[in-house]
Amino acid sequence: MEKILDDFSLDIFSLKGKVAIVTGANQGLGMGYAVAFAKAGADLFIPHFTDDVSEVKELIEQTGQKVYFLQGDLTDQDYIENVTQTCIDVYGKIDILVNNAGTGIFNDFLEYPDSSWKKVIDINLNAVYYLSHRVVKEMVKQNSGKIINIASALSFTADKKCPPYATSKHAIVGLTKVFANEVGQYNIQTNAIAPGFLETEMTKGLTQDKTYYNKIVERVPAGRWGTAYDLMGTAVFLASHASSYLNGWTINVDGGFATTTV
Repeated sequence: MEKILDDFSLDIFSLKGKVAIVTGANQGLGMGYAVAFAKAGADLFIPHFTDDVSEVKELIEQTGQKVYFLQGDLTDQDYIENVTQTCIDVYGKIDILVNNAGTGIFNDFLEYPDSSWKKVIDINLNAVYYLSHRVVKEMVKQNSGKIINIASALSFTADKKCPPYATSKHAIVGLTKVFANEVGQYNIQTNAIAPGFLETEMTKGLTQDKTYYNKIVERVPAGRWGTAYDLMGTAVFLASHASSYLNGWTINVDGGFATTTV
């Protein structure tokens, strides 16, 4: 035991020499994960749908780490194959996968369009499964890997006007356990982060509603909405050797929101 304690070092949080795929990291929370990984020593591969990558490119390059971008649609399985193979061609391996890309489409429940349901489920759930299933085959060859799924506070409850969002995020918690059980034997850990109420581009409509904004502030024990910064440390932990015996779990990063009942 004494030797084990003596061997402990903060180096177990380092990502030096690692390669991370972070989907949708050209904006929002994904940008925070990508920059955190770069600061911890990882090189980045960023699949993205929208055009502008200038901000995250500059932030990563300032750390001295490499970054490669590949634009496309994660609901297209040919693109998923392209992402995986291109990352292998560019970097030679894949150590970390963060399934960050997601969407939400709001509408009244009784009039909710089938097309919106399908789009949200395809991006938030199906793309996560297909990309993880493809990437994990490379991780098995390496006998190591980290998969980090992005769940939500709505993985454990529900809200109005976006039924496929809560549904998909509930499913992500289950999918995380499935992968942990299926590939844990290959030294691959699969965990998830469940962010609470965060100020992002996606939640701008909510944060601009001062009544709603203040209602959340009053409920969250931390007394504020979160930011991308609040998730960066958890992401690095889950991507690093420090979490090598954590598998199949979802970590709430929500300022205590999940502990409240009113």
